[in-house]
Amino acid sequence: MGHGGNVIQELTTDHREVDALFTKLASLPADDEQRRELADELTMELIRHAVAEEMYLYPAVRRYVDGGDDLADKEIEDHSEVERMLKDLEGCRPGEAQFDALINRLQSTVTAHVADEENRLFPLLAESCSPQALDELGEKIRSAKKTAPTRPHPAAPDTPPANKLLAPGTGMVDRLRDMLTGRGRG
Repeated sequence: MGHGGNVIQELTTDHREVDALFTKLASLPADDEQRRELADELTMELIRHAVAEEMYLYPAVRRYVDGGDDLADKEIEDHSEVERMLKDLEGCRPGEAQFDALINRLQSTVTAHVADEENRLFPLLAESCSPQALDELGEKIRSAKKTAPTRPHPAAPDTPPANKLLAPGTGMVDRLRDMLTGRGRG
């Protein structure tokens, strides 16, 4: 969840962890109950990552990158699509056709989003921000992931200031629910 380094290093490491979770999911038989635990872990990682990006990365892109508003809007739109899929996935069990269909759609959408960030957005941000600013953003991202929600909330605000005000409280409630249900301890 917190790796160190500047914002680009932090988020790229998150991307590789998500890739590894998709690989683990694909390696198990369709009806293996461990796939539910992995789907929950994937959901938790994707939600924390997305919330942190929405709180700090995209405002920085809007501020520093030429055409940043359009870039940030596209990335936030991708997050909304992923969050809706994750919400649908919550109600599915391994072995159900919808579970596999959602995992496949999710992987395709996330892979395209990651490629866009790593090949277009990150280089533009690196060009327009000082190394110190990138390091500070990395710290903010790590801090945000510690308090971010762990469950999909598609109707929640995804832009400042409302997301910065509501995410920590929502995150606290999600982590309490996770603790009570044992979710994420797979």
